[in-house]
Amino acid sequence: MNLIHPVILCGGSGTRLWPRSRKAKPKPFLPLVGDRTLFEATLDRCSDAALFAAPLIVTGTAHLAHVEEQLAGFAEARIIVEPEAKNTAAAIALAAHRLPQDAVMLVCPSDHYIADVTAFAAAASAAATLAGEDWLVSFGITATAPETGFGYIRRGEQLAGGFRVESFVEKPDLARAMAFLSDGGYSWNGGIFAFRAGAFLAELAAHRPHIAASVAAAVGQGTELGRAFYPDPAAFGAIIGESVDYAVMENTARAAMVPVAMGWSDIGNWQALRDALPGDADGNRLSGRVEVLDCRNVLASSDGPRISVIGLTDVAVIVDGDDILVTTMAGAQLVGKLSGAANQ
Repeated sequence: MNLIHPVILCGGSGTRLWPRSRKAKPKPFLPLVGDRTLFEATLDRCSDAALFAAPLIVTGTAHLAHVEEQLAGFAEARIIVEPEAKNTAAAIALAAHRLPQDAVMLVCPSDHYIADVTAFAAAASAAATLAGEDWLVSFGITATAPETGFGYIRRGEQLAGGFRVESFVEKPDLARAMAFLSDGGYSWNGGIFAFRAGAFLAELAAHRPHIAASVAAAVGQGTELGRAFYPDPAAFGAIIGESVDYAVMENTARAAMVPVAMGWSDIGNWQALRDALPGDADGNRLSGRVEVLDCRNVLASSDGPRISVIGLTDVAVIVDGDDILVTTMAGAQLVGKLSGAANQ
């Protein structure tokens, strides 16, 4: 099998992990689980030279310095610098234009956590085989809870190494999510995809010709500076941003999925981070100067001042510089709506 080309998407502001994650340095570039940042861990997962080619990073100007700083050890990595954020369909199309058209690209968000790297690599190999046959492949992540914050994939008929996608399902309410979990035929859609570059561009042109044409123009009029490529701002600015799910995956007749259980988390809020970290006997996850008494499933982290927590369950207490966040885990999804998160 030819080498797989990792395409790593670095964008977003990570406001749901405020105050630790901020616009100036969002969650991909922070060591939230272990000593490596989420971006560095993504690079590490794709570093086996027997399986993967050098990575191609798609990022924006605001994050370019962080990307370059954390690319140490990946001398052959290349970077595409988006003039502005236009969602994932356009970002992936930029990468597809910068690769050979027969290359299999593995699209990976830079801010996810994956505990089982061996399972990830096996799924990448299976997905690449299907992508080489011009399937557009999603990782179907084994659902372990009735999550209402994720989209789902319903599997269809079996293929060699995977399944056809019967349908993509929007984020469900709790009752539907529980039904999906009981059914067993639904997986989480984690936003990890494998395509042949030319096949993806053909599908994009068929279903979103305006995005395809604008990206092609932006690449054709772009410039290179060292290992970075800068698409033309005017052509790229004409794009109406749309996710790859809506633009391509929900429209193609060639959607497939590879099921995988790999200890995946999108680290989408403080509860998700807590659950990705090892805890003590009471389920507490503590870092920095922290003391807890009679607490259960508490996440407490401080970069300086001492935190003391007594008698609480399922809360997060985060101290970062001059900012302090206290939230129940049930309220963790709302952190991004705080004025402090929006403005920092």
